[in-house]
Amino acid sequence: MRKRQKLAKELDVAKEQLAFLQKKLSDPTEANTDGEEKKEIRIFMEGAFDLMHFGHMNAFRLGRSLGTHLVVGVNSDESITECKAAPLMNNEERLAMVKSCKFVDQVVPNTPYIMKKEYIDYIFETYNVDYIIHGDDPCIVDGRDVYETAKKAGKFRTIPRTEGVSTTDILGRMLLLTKEHHMERRAVSALGRQSKFLTTTRLLQLFSENVKSPTEDMRVIYIDGSWDMFHPGHVALLKAAKERGDYLIVGIHGDVCVNKIRGMNLPLLNLHERVLSVLGCRYVDDVLIDAPYEISAEMIASLRIAEVIHGACDVDGEYCSDEDDRYMYAREKGVFHTVKNPCSFSLKTIFERIRQNQKTFQARFERKMSTEAEHYKQKYSHNESN
Repeated sequence: MRKRQKLAKELDVAKEQLAFLQKKLSDPTEANTDGEEKKEIRIFMEGAFDLMHFGHMNAFRLGRSLGTHLVVGVNSDESITECKAAPLMNNEERLAMVKSCKFVDQVVPNTPYIMKKEYIDYIFETYNVDYIIHGDDPCIVDGRDVYETAKKAGKFRTIPRTEGVSTTDILGRMLLLTKEHHMERRAVSALGRQSKFLTTTRLLQLFSENVKSPTEDMRVIYIDGSWDMFHPGHVALLKAAKERGDYLIVGIHGDVCVNKIRGMNLPLLNLHERVLSVLGCRYVDDVLIDAPYEISAEMIASLRIAEVIHGACDVDGEYCSDEDDRYMYAREKGVFHTVKNPCSFSLKTIFERIRQNQKTFQARFERKMSTEAEHYKQKYSHNESN
């Protein structure tokens, strides 16, 4: 028995060392062997980030991996509306989501949707940017490349698009839950398709790169939920929960559990998609995947939970009673606490905005769906011909 315990401890130490070495290998800022100091490399990205999802977070992760400091510009409501249509989420909501991402170091508000040469020069000078980053899809406006200035200066880099997820795809899933009977048959068929996102252990590992075990002296906080379509209400609640301790574990319920509680076609995002969304939040230290609905005494002891948090009322109305039997053991142990969410934003907020402008969002979805289908066709038909 003692030998097994010793081996288990040695394995934990080896895992810590492996994680440390992997981080050093992937960090372009590590000092050279000749003792040179780390060089700061500042990266700039911009976008609307409406209905921000784990695909955006992965883009931030990829962008930051090319340097040491990521600056993200968030397009203003006015410039987005002028160029295409009003965003679903306003300036403050989109800023809150970008600021909450652990891969982002600095946020620039009110960035123009179309960045002219003068503004790109301003970004380089004001924020001491080394490179501007964009996805590998072309960004052409009025026949001109938006990033022409940065490219000519040799200060432009691309990152691969996170395939299988997009704002258009998620908007389609939401439209399916509003006024389905008003849609054309072909649109409904497209909306009802399964998620195309392919979750790999590699991506989960990259999102979990800085996850460390809590030390003995840390106060561990636990909160659970579905965390479907990660939004400002979730961010505010997780921030409030984290402030009550040193280490925040977030339980994420499985798809069957969420559907049983909420019905319809929920959750919008599957378990793996929701795990990545929560892992990308800077207030979260670790997640419990497919978390048990009932919080048992064994679970509290195993995870060394000092406090179980209940959002009053939960941001999406899932668990509105702190008298729920699933909290029985936490109450008996005196570790149960109710926290009022400072933000009233919920999934219902998004649904209501879509319902108020159903035709506009449906038309936008169908237009973007056609564009994305053409993108996939060109990209993968080219690969198949080689």
